[in-house]
Amino acid sequence: MTVIPRTRRAALVSAVCTLVVSGLGLTGCSEDPNEGTNGVGKLEPAKIQSTTRAAATAADTVRLSGAVVSNGKTYKLDMRLKEDGGTGSVTSEGSTFRLLKVGEHLFLKADKDFWGHQDSGKGGGDEDSEAAAADKLDGMYVKVPTGDPAYKRFSGFTDKDVLLNSLLTLHGTLSTEGHHEQSGTRTIRITGDKGSGGTLDVSLEGTPYPLRLVRAGDAGTILLTDWGKTFTLEEPDEKSVVDYGKQLPTS
Repeated sequence: MTVIPRTRRAALVSAVCTLVVSGLGLTGCSEDPNEGTNGVGKLEPAKIQSTTRAAATAADTVRLSGAVVSNGKTYKLDMRLKEDGGTGSVTSEGSTFRLLKVGEHLFLKADKDFWGHQDSGKGGGDEDSEAAAADKLDGMYVKVPTGDPAYKRFSGFTDKDVLLNSLLTLHGTLSTEGHHEQSGTRTIRITGDKGSGGTLDVSLEGTPYPLRLVRAGDAGTILLTDWGKTFTLEEPDEKSVVDYGKQLPTS
């Protein structure tokens, strides 16, 4: 038995309808795009947005991957998040570092090139001591002090509610932009100001989770996957951690 994909089947139905309608002089032959869905596609755009935000907030876990442009810098993210923390990688300006947050404890892991780049251009430092510090931090988890400016900057990448609240916002007048498909899942797309204020694809299958976000002003595209899939967060063992106390060597 040959299974015809839904999108191809819809196209075939449309083609057959066109032939039948034109041949018999009839009108009104079409396939309901919301048939068999969770019904979100029938709602007003504002209601779709509030419904998908509620679903995202209620979910235990999510994975965010893609790019975010902030303050002129592009950050490539691949983060798995839950209510009590998150883990994953962030790439910016050619440097990649890993973040791990368990409860209030935030850890940053990077290679010596990253730490050397952080130290470069400061002036007045001892290059040998800076190189030694970079070697010491290479591949280690550095515990970020809560009072260090880096804590607030980096912890935002590991906070599920903060990230979702900041990302799942469309600007301007909301409208719908038809039915689409994201990684094999049917979606309804809503836009702000016809796309200039961002676009959001919402699942029409099962829970109406947001699946793809294109941010306003070419500020990046984010995929939201693995909703509700559990994963374990554990602090690294003491041998893998460098604790600088109240402040990192270079903030």
